Amino acid sequence: MRERGNVFLAGVGGQGILLASEVLCEAFLASGFDVKKSEVHGMAQRGGAVTTHLRYGRKVFSPLIEPGTAGLLVAFEKMEALRFVHYLAPQGIVVVNAQEIMPPSVATGRERYPANVEERLRKATPNVFVVDALAAALALHEVRAVNIVMVGAASRFLPLSEEACIGALRTRLPEKIVAVNADAFRAGRGLLPQMSAGL
Repeated sequence: MRERGNVFLAGVGGQGILLASEVLCEAFLASGFDVKKSEVHGMAQRGGAVTTHLRYGRKVFSPLIEPGTAGLLVAFEKMEALRFVHYLAPQGIVVVNAQEIMPPSVATGRERYPANVEERLRKATPNVFVVDALAAALALHEVRAVNIVMVGAASRFLPLSEEACIGALRTRLPEKIVAVNADAFRAGRGLLPQMSAGL
């Protein structure tokens, strides 16, 4: 995924997936890539699924990712990783937040939260990296920074420098919250080992 790639982001409404995708797009552009993205909001305001297709390369003509072709799936919630794992290419990489957010159907008892999510993800690919983005954000006393922690973790597998990503935060965020989000990004990068960048 050095010269070109497909990144699929998935989560639920309120997790900041759209901002995360905007930051990534900005970082790709600043790094000399062409980039296209497409968003699906669904019932986002009710905690429904939110997804973003993001494609980068020397020249990108369409933002849409075909199932089975995403090199990287970034899931902000465990069940959403399972819901969209069919977009992942063989031997693709999953970076998933350990957080579990109960959808209304589960909260009301009509359905059950799926069991063994991580095990089921590993049946699709051995490259599954589970990170506790919520704990990292809480350590910074900013729960709203979970999305940027996830951006930091995902950046380990993308041809983006830390400088490009921090610059994207400065471009996309109000100045007063850049510092805490920069800390969140670095915390996310720190959740995964340096060697994983070579996958």
